[in-house]
Amino acid sequence: MAAELHSDADVPAWWRDLGLPGLIDLHVHFLPERMERRVWHHFNHGGPLMGAGWKIEYEQPVEERLTRLREMGVRRFPALAYAHRPDMARDLNAWTLAFARRNPDCLPSATFYPEPGVAGYVRAALADGVQIFKVHLQVGGFDPAAPELTEVWGLLAESGVPVVVHASSVPVPGGHVGPGPIGAVLAAHPRLRAVIAHLGMPEYEPFFELAVRHERVALDTTMAFTDFSERGMPFPSRLRPLLRDLGLSGKVVLGSDFPTIPYPYAHQLDALARLDLGEQWLRAVCWDNGAAMIR
Repeated sequence: MAAELHSDADVPAWWRDLGLPGLIDLHVHFLPERMERRVWHHFNHGGPLMGAGWKIEYEQPVEERLTRLREMGVRRFPALAYAHRPDMARDLNAWTLAFARRNPDCLPSATFYPEPGVAGYVRAALADGVQIFKVHLQVGGFDPAAPELTEVWGLLAESGVPVVVHASSVPVPGGHVGPGPIGAVLAAHPRLRAVIAHLGMPEYEPFFELAVRHERVALDTTMAFTDFSERGMPFPSRLRPLLRDLGLSGKVVLGSDFPTIPYPYAHQLDALARLDLGEQWLRAVCWDNGAAMIR
């Protein structure tokens, strides 16, 4: 069994003990500076989209955050940005693509919003080599089945490029969340490679059902099983066997929400290890499944 983690300094020894070359984390955020300051303000002070909020563990300059990820051995990570109104996504995509060019270990990332021209700029992002998309249905407040997005979902389903979808009611309910809205999209585009953020907490069970039902639907571990989340949104013990099966079949990937988490990065990994689902499961979740998704 992997060694217990006490701090971020323990992370490299942890993944080496598992026989891994490092970690692949598919839920990491880097944003344009002005937008990042606003997002951090909401986390630190709370609000209608955040509830009480929390103190961010890694509220640091960009280079310090990149150094921390690299020191821990996070080999591949995205700069997930998400648009919450029209006329944002193109600029965000230009920024995240430039960020990835400057930092080759960062996956080229993009977002979209239901607006005129959305299919055109998503098609352009795919042509530019984007390897992962992000949409946030709670913050964006839009219906994923909006007619403007029909072509977009078709493009993504055809390409096989994953899209991390915040579709559940965390940190507070709002927008078009829950399994119904994104489930309608999956019914229309069953080949879509959707990655449900946060394992779908607190609606774990219906989102697990979507992962079982649809060949390419996966779940990311972001904030799941941590002491912070278990206090208010505990993972149902009855789902542990299915969690193990999904992980071993390529349908659970490591996510962290770095840097906007209220505890050290190492705690997310320790929370996964404490599940006692086996080293094969940890290797699949922390490297193999993510590697297969972004190849």
